Amino acid sequence: MTFEALVIDSTEPRVSIRSLTQDQLPGEGDVLVGVEWSSINYKDALAVTSKGKIIRGEMPFVPGIDLAGSVIHSESSDFSEGDRVLATGWGIGEKHWGGYSQVQRVSSKSLIPIPSGLSTRDSMIVGTAGLTAMLSVLEIENHGLPITSGEVLVTGATGGVGSFSTMLLSQAGYQVAASTGKSSARDYLMSLGATRIVERSELENGAARPLDRGEWSGCIDSVGSKTLESVLSRCKAHAVVAACGLAGGHELNTTVFPFILRGVKLIGIDSNTCPVARRITAWSRLSELAGNVDLNSLAHEVALSGIVEASTQLMKGGITGRYVVNLQSGA
Repeated sequence: MTFEALVIDSTEPRVSIRSLTQDQLPGEGDVLVGVEWSSINYKDALAVTSKGKIIRGEMPFVPGIDLAGSVIHSESSDFSEGDRVLATGWGIGEKHWGGYSQVQRVSSKSLIPIPSGLSTRDSMIVGTAGLTAMLSVLEIENHGLPITSGEVLVTGATGGVGSFSTMLLSQAGYQVAASTGKSSARDYLMSLGATRIVERSELENGAARPLDRGEWSGCIDSVGSKTLESVLSRCKAHAVVAACGLAGGHELNTTVFPFILRGVKLIGIDSNTCPVARRITAWSRLSELAGNVDLNSLAHEVALSGIVEASTQLMKGGITGRYVVNLQSGA
């Protein structure tokens, strides 16, 4: 059996669509998956466009940190032929070959069953971005932030994580302020549940002073750097901030004042090594979201051959929502 995959190599052409066989798949992994859908996340775009050192495996390499499909063969007692499964994180698409292949060999420890409320396509519209957003919302809820406490800010709101954060917070009953630099995205963000738009320019230059006027009771931040610095200085007392991304940079210059004078909680979100039990809880909540919103309205569908261009556009900040990759359509 031959199948198509997007392959990154150290020699030219650096990125190409190749026909592979099962024998060419890496040896690790006890489950063979027929991949139906994947997605394009920020990490994937960095890898495909060579803008970041994401790939830690040997070349040639198949990227794609998300995948969903059906089990072809399993040596694990946890999964059987025909089971619908998804995989995100655990080094897939970074250290281990990833989702941009019509067939992939995956460790059963990286797989979870797809909840009954989600199709394989829907699960990849959600993907790592939706999982990250859901983990962030769970932290905000678990730290006891009342829905009556005031606005919760979402930065980078038109991206994948931001879009899902806006929807999930709204569905949970929070009042959502969505930050974006796209003037054309107002209607889109309002349709997701935002009640106010915050211009990106208000945040991107960093904190004006160590403690500014308290404005937000919480935040899901996928931008980092100056934006997160500004957010921390402008949070209300006992705010909860979930930091889950670095689209604006990885450095953070702040003071202890938000933490010791206002009791602000800064929580780190890591979807890559999130424990399985926590993942299952998050995906169960995400399947509930699918019953209440039109996930398809977030999706931009591409084939394997469209990944490079889509990754380039994502790096430019040129889209709202999510890119999903249709592996069933071939190259």
